[in-house]
Amino acid sequence: MLSASDLAGRLAQNAEAVCRHYLSAGRRAGNYWLVGDVGNNKGRSLYVHLIGPRAGRWTDAATGQFGDLLDLVRETCGLVDFRDVAEEARHFLSLPQPEPVSDLRGDVGDASPVERPATERARRLFRMTQPLAGTLADIYLRERGILRASTHAALRFHPSCYYRDLVTGRTSSYPALVAAVTDDAGAITGVHRSWLDPDGVGKAKLVDPRRALGGLLGNGVRFRIPVNASAPVLAAGEGLETMLSLSHVMPGMPMVAALTANHLAAFNVPPECRRLYIAADADAAGRHGIEGLSRRAQECGILPLVLSPELGDFNEDLRWLGPDQMTASLRLQLTPEDAVTFLPR
Repeated sequence: MLSASDLAGRLAQNAEAVCRHYLSAGRRAGNYWLVGDVGNNKGRSLYVHLIGPRAGRWTDAATGQFGDLLDLVRETCGLVDFRDVAEEARHFLSLPQPEPVSDLRGDVGDASPVERPATERARRLFRMTQPLAGTLADIYLRERGILRASTHAALRFHPSCYYRDLVTGRTSSYPALVAAVTDDAGAITGVHRSWLDPDGVGKAKLVDPRRALGGLLGNGVRFRIPVNASAPVLAAGEGLETMLSLSHVMPGMPMVAALTANHLAAFNVPPECRRLYIAADADAAGRHGIEGLSRRAQECGILPLVLSPELGDFNEDLRWLGPDQMTASLRLQLTPEDAVTFLPR
């Protein structure tokens, strides 16, 4: 049986054919294949090396994702178990199967990856999760001071989520916090995975314990945002823990986590929004996200207001300063009307 690295090498020898099959929305430009993302959307942020010593290696400049063509097969197909990834790669390469595989596809049948939309691949993974309450993911968030995470429908738990090391090619599985990325109509367009240490001591000891799958651009993980209902006040930021920390002290305010600075800058603010609070992140990428979203909000006639933590981020404020001091700090930053509406008296 071919190893993961052997399969990745075979795919790299046929890099352009792989891209034409799995990333059909892209095009060749010189020695690269350009496409929008692993969801096979149009664009140029994801590029694949087609020739040379790095043939088959790819990077998505917008999300920071990277890997080889075996990772690309996994992401474009929305596969979780490595045997499914290996089967898909062998099928593409017309290699003999090591065992009967008629039962490995589950509910996706024999449809090709190109025929399965990114939204359905994300939904497939989300359907494999379970409610958050009482799980390792719930415990992880509680240890970070976030006590009511299980009330958010966007957050779920996967007890054994597939993970592949992008450097060594080794495959394994870890428990994971899984968050649904949705559009403003509430439809799932992607998922975000945070792998956790099975012993319950924080995130899994991995180089990249967080990865996204599916369509993030313009969308986000939403908390307390009613579907098809007016949300004139909204808070937006990058990380899950940041926005969950704010939601802990302002449980009535609609919020969204865009997951990266680039996606925060590109978030589609609901048209009925009149005031947009943007949770600050101190690094350069965070400032880029704030500036980009503020500019787009102003162009739409929406008032952008920046919320700044006292420490490094709002989760640090919640854990080290406590909810009372965090509330007092936010009271000075919200408009008087919103302070009365969303903060405890």
